[in-house]
Amino acid sequence: MCAIESDRADNFNWKFDLRTMKSLRETVVLLGLATLVLVSVPLLARPHRQSSASPAQAQTPQQQPGVRVQVNQVVVPVTVKDGSGRLVVDLNRADFRIFEDKVEQKIVFFSADPVPLSLVLLIDNDLKRNDARQVSASLVAFVAGLSTSDEAFVCRFDQFFHQGKGFVSDQDKLLTELKRTRLDEQPSAGPTGTAIAESPTINGHSATGDAPKTPESTIVIKGQSTKALDDAVYNAAQLLKDRDPERQRRKIILLISDGVNNPKFNTNKYETVLKALLRYDIAVYGVGVGSAFFDRRFERLSKYAHDSGGDVYYGLKSEDMEEFYSRVTEEARNQYTLAYNPAGTDRGAEYHSIEVRVKRPNLTILTREGYYAGLAR
Repeated sequence: MCAIESDRADNFNWKFDLRTMKSLRETVVLLGLATLVLVSVPLLARPHRQSSASPAQAQTPQQQPGVRVQVNQVVVPVTVKDGSGRLVVDLNRADFRIFEDKVEQKIVFFSADPVPLSLVLLIDNDLKRNDARQVSASLVAFVAGLSTSDEAFVCRFDQFFHQGKGFVSDQDKLLTELKRTRLDEQPSAGPTGTAIAESPTINGHSATGDAPKTPESTIVIKGQSTKALDDAVYNAAQLLKDRDPERQRRKIILLISDGVNNPKFNTNKYETVLKALLRYDIAVYGVGVGSAFFDRRFERLSKYAHDSGGDVYYGLKSEDMEEFYSRVTEEARNQYTLAYNPAGTDRGAEYHSIEVRVKRPNLTILTREGYYAGLAR
């Protein structure tokens, strides 16, 4: 009896030990599998997260909602006005048609969102005395048309280009700079000599101590101005050309001038300047003063504005100019933005024309007339 019980006990212990060992082995195997799964999951998950965006999307910089376009697309800002000159802001993608070299293109991007501005305020430094004083009195109102996301660079020109202090976003600093801006003048009686400074100067500096150095203005030779307007616009374009690498802003030149220009004193011809404007997607907006009010069909302001996709206004009083500044910034900021991938045209051509049509009748469309291949930023 004792021998039988002893055999049973040995048999029980052997089975118990075997089960225990098998259980331990299973546990070790299960732990190993769990560890392998935990290590493998993140390794498998990483490539999956990276592949969720296409290579093109991964290389596209983060941009504001209003300007999401690819580098190889042609971007066309468009202003639309009604018969009274008011902005038309209720159009959608289906209302527009766009043509390159007379071949209709598919609009792949459309936006009506406001866009911040990078702006060069280019002021004529060689106006008749009364015109210069009207412009000077109006300049502080320029700030009222800007938003906190805009930036402006104040410059002047006569025979030479007088560069300001740089792009300024702080409106208080910009207001201070505009208050200190002094414009040289011509005698209102006629172009008979060098310009007369508005405030007294000592060695070219303001005697009051609150204004920057005031350089000599344009000299009038044999009744002809030496003003170099083309060079001034070209230099302003150079300040703007690299200002928007991520294509999130609208680049404009606000030109305040009587439109007088003497080609003999310009290094750059009109065609060269226009090519630079189209290359860097810069629009010129003009505020015509003095003689430009009467000669508006023949002066440079309207030509630059028309060919670059901008606009132009004319006035004689500072009150009119103050209103025009706000109109220009509102108009430029609230343009429609269209974009397309060129198709069906000669890609070997250097220049391509652009035509934008709107289905709604009796509207005026303002946009640039073309671009240069490989430079359609």
